Amino acid sequence: MSFPRPLRRAVSLTPARTLRLVVLGQGAVGKTALTVRFITKRFIGDYDPTLEMIYRHTAIIDGDMVHFEILDTAGQEEDSLQIEEKIKWGDGFAVVYSVTDRCSFDEVMRLCFLINHIHSSPKRNSGSGEPPVVIVGNKKDLQFDRMVTFEDGENLSKALKHPFYEISTRDSYEETAVVFNTLYGELMKQGHFSPGSFK
Repeated sequence: MSFPRPLRRAVSLTPARTLRLVVLGQGAVGKTALTVRFITKRFIGDYDPTLEMIYRHTAIIDGDMVHFEILDTAGQEEDSLQIEEKIKWGDGFAVVYSVTDRCSFDEVMRLCFLINHIHSSPKRNSGSGEPPVVIVGNKKDLQFDRMVTFEDGENLSKALKHPFYEISTRDSYEETAVVFNTLYGELMKQGHFSPGSFK
């Protein structure tokens, strides 16, 4: 598996871009841990599973300053309208499951179809095609509790035609950063960025 290039330090004079990313998945798969690990480089294991928040973060990627607005969804049971509004808000998506939870893996396909359906709606008129989606298998460090194999994730990735990474948010900041760097790279190819509300 090849990883995107790491962050660089040289900063260009290009105006900062704003990326709106949504982290989706069932409860307790590590969505908040993934987001906080990327922003702070620290792993914190315990969070309020009902809390939903937009995190704002600035990073230098390939010499460009990038503003991230990351919507960390609560992962609780929600009606379709609530989920639809969150998906409409985002430019790119990390769909997360836990390798220790088969049900969370099964939910990935439904979420990916929802994303593509909502963003392909004629009402959006974005002209940017399907939005970038990365499938993330989290908690690979919990090998003895594993219920989803790496091959399961890889096969789903091929079927849905989305990049896939199996990571441990607990063990590796680099693996975590790859998820967000990949979404940035895909959005760069599309040239689609939000005006954002970064302050």
